[in-house]
Amino acid sequence: MKALLAIAGVLALTLTVTAQQGAPPAPGRGGPPQGRAGGPPPTPQAAAPIDLTGYWVAVISEDWRWRMVTPAKGDYASIPLTQAGKDLADQWDPARDQAAGEQCKSYGAPGLMRAPTRLRITWQDERTLKVETDYGTQTRLLSFAPPPANRGEPTLQGNSAAQWETAARGRGAAAGPRGGNLKVVTTNLRPGYLRKNGVPYSADATFTEYWDLFAADGPAPLLIITSAVHDPKNLQFDWITSLNFRKEANGAKWDPSPCSTTW
Repeated sequence: MKALLAIAGVLALTLTVTAQQGAPPAPGRGGPPQGRAGGPPPTPQAAAPIDLTGYWVAVISEDWRWRMVTPAKGDYASIPLTQAGKDLADQWDPARDQAAGEQCKSYGAPGLMRAPTRLRITWQDERTLKVETDYGTQTRLLSFAPPPANRGEPTLQGNSAAQWETAARGRGAAAGPRGGNLKVVTTNLRPGYLRKNGVPYSADATFTEYWDLFAADGPAPLLIITSAVHDPKNLQFDWITSLNFRKEANGAKWDPSPCSTTW
């Protein structure tokens, strides 16, 4: 009897080890990421917790005098400039910018998003959101793909790395669908202006944004973008602002215009 029990124990152990060796690793625990049906994970386009596509118009509800008209030279109120940043702002000369072909210097991403512009947002491909502005005719590409090893030369719009931030709503079986927002971090920027009157940011600036979608009163959703400009050369601390965009039914008011040193 003892011999039979020993043999049975060995067989059970052998079957257990064999089953463990043959079983595929559980998703998220050593195995490749999988979708709900066991396939590859959804693309960023398919996984989007919010739909940002369409036409949007800036709602200028704050900082009107800095955003709707070109402020006077030396007007950098509310921006935490270092002394070096103030010195550069005090040297602003729009005629010199125009002569040097720098009429788009205030249209880099950190300044552009605060302009009185419309946005046209589409998916360029399943991993890239395309954000066009009619103000200055600029294009930003928000990439969900891993950043390239070689980022290339700095540009007005820089390199924007995007990711969805999602969270489940509620708990248990009655939990609702996931909510979320878009986070964008932009680097590799050419030096530019935070305001049209020469308030500077440097090539070391990092521009971080959080895009949130809200159902507001009326039929049109509201897009709120909270952003922070980090620039160790020209800012004493991060400049944090919030922008509002209202969705439009179509592109009937879309009116692209070129860069200009004046309004």
